[in-house]
Amino acid sequence: MFSEKLLQIMQSNPSIAVLTGAGISAESGIATFRGEDGLWKKFKPEELATVDAFSSNPKLVWEWYMYRRQIVNEVSPNPGHYALVELENKFDNFTIITQNVDGLHQRAGSRNVIELHGNILRNRCLDCNKIHTDIEVHPDQGLPLCECGGYIRPDVVWFGEMLPPEAIDDAVHAADRADLFFSIGTSAVVHPAASLPLIAKRNNSYVVEINYEPTVISDIVDESIIGKSGEILPQLISKLTSLS
Repeated sequence: MFSEKLLQIMQSNPSIAVLTGAGISAESGIATFRGEDGLWKKFKPEELATVDAFSSNPKLVWEWYMYRRQIVNEVSPNPGHYALVELENKFDNFTIITQNVDGLHQRAGSRNVIELHGNILRNRCLDCNKIHTDIEVHPDQGLPLCECGGYIRPDVVWFGEMLPPEAIDDAVHAADRADLFFSIGTSAVVHPAASLPLIAKRNNSYVVEINYEPTVISDIVDESIIGKSGEILPQLISKLTSLS
């Protein structure tokens, strides 16, 4: 399953960057944030995950995000998440860049995580951008307010918003310096994240894709492994352990 070239590189203590997408979270049970039935089936995420939607009906948007948070809190990291923790423990320079907002990498134990789209379990002020981690949100009891008087919102990137500049800069830097780049569970079509494997490839990184189906970069990367990351990554750990 794993090429000799990949295994050889991994035995040389390379600088590693890992891009993760919805696929790794789907293996934990977060296949979609759309409700299968009830109220939320009537809405598209594009109708709720916007500043305009929050400004016009913050209670409705908060109720949707509390539903989403419940989904996240009811699932656990999967073997793919834990395998990435093991890899981070093995290598001196290891960065995870994630498009996911569920915080499952951190819950698994990953330390160096760049969140491109924010974190659904975190809050920040709509006006002053202050981060709020110590408040409980109960939409039925009133909407949370910052000390500045602004509404507190989920700390995620909404449609029409720019990604956090610092996160993008850090992600590009990680891709730039990587000797080995993994693209895991992502379709590689949503920019700017989709450009990161190409940036790494352009800088002579060895790029490996792990996904349950081929993607637009499958013919470009050095190695494309089709399957579940929760099965493939633990096998990679086992193989590396046997070679050490």
